[in-house]
Amino acid sequence: MSIPFYVAPEQQMKDRADYARKGIARGRSVVVLHYVDGILFVAENRSQALHKVSEIYDRIAFAAVGRYNEFENLRQAGIRYADIRGYTYDRTDVTGRGLANTYAQVLGTIFSSGGDKPYEVEIVVAELGAIPAEDQIYRLTYDGSVADEAYFAVMGGSADVIAEVVSRGFSPDLSLADAAKLAVRALGSDGGSNAAPRELGVEALEVAVLDRTRAMPRKFRRIKGDRLAALLADGPDQTGKNGAEERQPSGT
Repeated sequence: MSIPFYVAPEQQMKDRADYARKGIARGRSVVVLHYVDGILFVAENRSQALHKVSEIYDRIAFAAVGRYNEFENLRQAGIRYADIRGYTYDRTDVTGRGLANTYAQVLGTIFSSGGDKPYEVEIVVAELGAIPAEDQIYRLTYDGSVADEAYFAVMGGSADVIAEVVSRGFSPDLSLADAAKLAVRALGSDGGSNAAPRELGVEALEVAVLDRTRAMPRKFRRIKGDRLAALLADGPDQTGKNGAEERQPSGT
């Protein structure tokens, strides 16, 4: 009978972390940041069907990078958690912090398990508050670690470079158009200061907002097509309130 090789726990955890980080680094980045009327999500994503940004509940949204099937499982689990909790108790009892804690437990358990491979994902759970000071952005990594981000979060392969560009241009009073342009400019600068910025067209972007000015209980909206092009164009926005597209109700 063969005897398995002994691997020190510290080395095993390091190997699992390196494995997860390499998988995440292969994905295109996502920027989540505050603007004056809500929270903006901008992802580099050319797929029209496989979303990196999604609604979870009334005022809560989800963004992710990494292996699609793994973060899609997390998204669906988050929707089930929110629906059950909101139905059992009250809709106001569904919070971003509660959802982030649930995700942290799941990711931490999978990462520390000796049998399953770690999830190659990094996610953000964002909750829109009644006022800007109550907005929350939680960033979760593959091992279940949670960070409460103050103004913005960047995930993906070139997160450090992109975050530096965002931090230089960010201010809490950014309009939706200015915040979107900053995020797109940052995503195109992922090659670093020695590389020419990439031009990202509307077809390469997935953009959504949690909009505090929306009268409906559900605050999530997607922005795409001509409306996104108008939002990113120089000059005034010609698309109506904040250039946001009305989201059609769906089961998710």
